Amino acid sequence: MTHDPLLQWRGEFPILSRCNYLISNSLGAMPRGVYEALQTYADTWAGRGVSAWGAGWFELPQTVGNKIAPLMGAAEDTVLAHQNASIANSILLGALDYSDTRRDKVVITALDFPSDVYALRSWLPDHMRIQMIRSRDGIHIDVDELMEAIDESTRLVSTSHVLFRSAYIMPARAITEKAHRVGAQVLFNGYHSVGVIPVDVGAWDVDYYIGGTLKWLCGGPGGVFMYARPDLLPSLNPKVTGWFASAAPFAFDVEKLELREDAYRLMNGTPGIASLHAIQPGVEIIAQVGVHAIREKSMRQTALIINLADEMGYEVVSPRDPAARAGTVTVNPPHAYEVSNELLARDIKIDFRPQAGIRIAPHFYNSDDEIRAAMLAIGEILADDSWRRPEAD
Repeated sequence: MTHDPLLQWRGEFPILSRCNYLISNSLGAMPRGVYEALQTYADTWAGRGVSAWGAGWFELPQTVGNKIAPLMGAAEDTVLAHQNASIANSILLGALDYSDTRRDKVVITALDFPSDVYALRSWLPDHMRIQMIRSRDGIHIDVDELMEAIDESTRLVSTSHVLFRSAYIMPARAITEKAHRVGAQVLFNGYHSVGVIPVDVGAWDVDYYIGGTLKWLCGGPGGVFMYARPDLLPSLNPKVTGWFASAAPFAFDVEKLELREDAYRLMNGTPGIASLHAIQPGVEIIAQVGVHAIREKSMRQTALIINLADEMGYEVVSPRDPAARAGTVTVNPPHAYEVSNELLARDIKIDFRPQAGIRIAPHFYNSDDEIRAAMLAIGEILADDSWRRPEAD
């Protein structure tokens, strides 16, 4: 049996005692510290009332951002917390300058998360066009084809760092280098990367990076983080904005808005303070465990899933190269949708994605035995026809 020192953290996540939780690619397990964090929020609100703003609430988006920043190689005070990716994307995409008509192209991929593409399309001026790089196998993006598409007419490359269906890791450093050579910029979606694979936006000279806390950072819904390279901030003029972005928020000047020069330039209105409290225990645990230790275990456990799927004859819809695979393995057995429903009925937490299959995502707190139990259950469900269970009304 493999000695696994990371299992010492299991007691920090109450749900692990009640079910087989293999769905951290969708919603990370809640740390028990969230109870105390939200109690602190409630006590502060109840006890201080409006004075809570002067006791740290106003700075909380940056306080949380500074806890996330080291996990993605960002400098202090360059990451801010927001409410969701559509808001963060809209703030950033609406702030970009599209006036250079020689740069009328945005490069995306067909395997990006739809919400990111929706926001992009809604903010692009009419003269801008999108070039979408398709996938030949539903797993990978042809990096050579992507690189060829990034040319002197490109304003922006907007893509996922890790593809949500297959967990294929896009070469962020290489994409950024090519974009910069031709004068373009890059926006990465980091929902499936930060907290499970090493990320270094500073070393890679990344322009913009938007990710979420609810998955691998175990921070729950309502938490998104946005990084913008500090030297680019003066060029950004957000259309989605609010009083938190003002250089003088308490002047209450309705005639003009003078934007801040720091990361708060991309803030908007009053943030969700409760969510900002709930985010922190998970982020703090990830920092203590260490992303490199998490990555080492993840590579081993995702390889175990693939080996078991191969033994059982199930299609694997994820990269087989461990260096190109993040924390999720998508397995596509027969009747995958029905099998996924039966797994959930048995308290084996996974999810299903059309055109892919069953996504299995162990985190540092999962044991190898839990992975084996889940894969064995798939075989049992197919063998005894329990996948035919009628869906509940």
